[in-house]
Amino acid sequence: MAMAQEMNPPMAKRDTVFVCQECGHESPKWMGQCICGAWNSFVEERVREQTKAASPKAAKVGGRAHGPVRLRSVDSSAHGGRAPTGISELDRVLGGGIVAGSLTLIAGEPGIGKSTLILQAAARLAASRGTVLYVSGEESAEQIKLRADRLSQSAEGVPENLYILSETNIESIVAHIQDIRPVFLIIDSIQTMYTDYIESAAGSVSQIRACTNELMGLAKMSDIPVFIVAHVTKAGELAGPKVIEHLVDCVLLFAGDRTQDIRILRAQKNRFGTTSEIGAFEMAEEGLLEIQNLSGTLLDEMDGAAEGAIATAVYEGTRPLLLEIQALTAAGGVGFPRRTAIGIDLARLNMIIAVLERKAGVDLSAKDVYVNVVGGIRPEGTSVDLAVALAIYSSAKGIPVPAQTCAIGEIGLTGELRSVRGADKIASEAARLGFTRLILPKKNAAKLTAAEAKAIPAATITEAIAALKTTPSAAAL
Repeated sequence: MAMAQEMNPPMAKRDTVFVCQECGHESPKWMGQCICGAWNSFVEERVREQTKAASPKAAKVGGRAHGPVRLRSVDSSAHGGRAPTGISELDRVLGGGIVAGSLTLIAGEPGIGKSTLILQAAARLAASRGTVLYVSGEESAEQIKLRADRLSQSAEGVPENLYILSETNIESIVAHIQDIRPVFLIIDSIQTMYTDYIESAAGSVSQIRACTNELMGLAKMSDIPVFIVAHVTKAGELAGPKVIEHLVDCVLLFAGDRTQDIRILRAQKNRFGTTSEIGAFEMAEEGLLEIQNLSGTLLDEMDGAAEGAIATAVYEGTRPLLLEIQALTAAGGVGFPRRTAIGIDLARLNMIIAVLERKAGVDLSAKDVYVNVVGGIRPEGTSVDLAVALAIYSSAKGIPVPAQTCAIGEIGLTGELRSVRGADKIASEAARLGFTRLILPKKNAAKLTAAEAKAIPAATITEAIAALKTTPSAAAL
C-alpha cells in the first residue's frame, strides 16, 4: 500500500483558474468557447486561499453586530427613509431618493455624462446632508476640481463637505472611509479598482466581482449609500460579469446621442422602486439640466402636415411622454429590401410591415423602409406600434399626416388594435400640447371621459388608416 501511494502521490491543488472575461465562468483548464457563447475569452488567473469576502476591514466600518431577528420586530422607520439628491429627475428614477445602505450602479457610454451627473448629485448632497466622498480612479483631484468649478451653481462654490480621493486600491479606500465617515460614497469607476487579494489586473472579471462584493458589504454594514460608475461594451451592455447586476440594488442606464443634448436616465433594476420611470436631462455648458417638459422638447420641431411623420406617446412610470415617429420608404435595389430602425426594435418593425402587407394591402416587398424615433429616445412597450404603421403607410402612399395628429396602440398579428396603458393620461397630455386628433384603440377610447372626447377610436389597422386619411373638419371631434 505504501508503495502504491509513493507511485501515485496525491495531485497538488491548482493555484490558478481560467476565468471567462465575458460572464465570469471559472474552469480548471482553458476552453475555446465558454458556456455563455464567447470565444477565446478565458484568461488564467492566480487563486489565493484567503478571499476578499472574508476581509475583516469591511466589517469594522459599520461597527454593528448582526444576528437573526424576527421580521415583524424590525423597525423600518429607523432606516432613515430616502434622502433626496437635490436632482428631481434622478430622484424620480431612484423611486424618490437614495436609500441608506443601497448600492447603485450607473452605466453608460463614454462621454455621455455619468461623472457629471453624480458629481452634481454629490455636491448637492454634501451641501445638504453631510460629508460626501468621491473616489476617482480615472481622474486626478485637479481634473475633478476643474469640472466641479464649472458645474457649481451656488455663490459659495464647491461645498465644504465634498471630499475627493484619487485611489484605485479598495483596501486603501476602506481605510479612508473609516477616517472620515461619509454619508454618501461614489466610486468612479469600478473597472479601475483592484484588491490585493487577487493578482489579476484591474478591470478583470475577478477584480470587478471582488471589489463590488466588498462595496456591497461596506454599504450594508455601515448604511452608507454607494454609487458605482461602470463602463459598457460596444453593444451597449454592462461591461463585466453578470453577477454585478445581481449584487447591486439598483442599475441605472444613462443613454443618449452624444451629437445631441438630450440624455435619458432609466432604471434597469430597482429593489426600492419601479423600473418604468425615466429621467430627462439636457447637456449644457454648466452641466446637466433637468428637462421638466420632455414631450414639448421632443416635439418642438414638429410643425404642420408632413409625409411619414406622426406623433405618438408612451406611458413612462407616472407620466406620459409624447414623441415623433418618422418613416421613409424608397425603391429597393436588387435583392432583399432593407429594413432599418433607430429607436424601434427591428423584429417589431418587421412584424408591423408584415401586418401592413397582409391586412392593409400595402405592398412593401420592393421598398426599403427606414424608421426613426426623433431625439434618440428608445421607447419601451408596444404603444408606438400604430404610429409606426401609419408613418410607413403615409410615406409609401405619399399622403401627408394631418397636422396635430397623434396615434397610440398595439398592433396584433390579426390586424386588430389592442389597448395600451395610461391612455387617459396620454389623451390629457396630448390635449395640453395642442393635439386635436388622437387615433387609439376602441377599448381605450370607450374609457375616456367627455373632457377627452378628441379621440378617434379604431378597432383594426384598416380603420386607423381610414381615420388617418379623414380631414380634421370631417372627423367627429
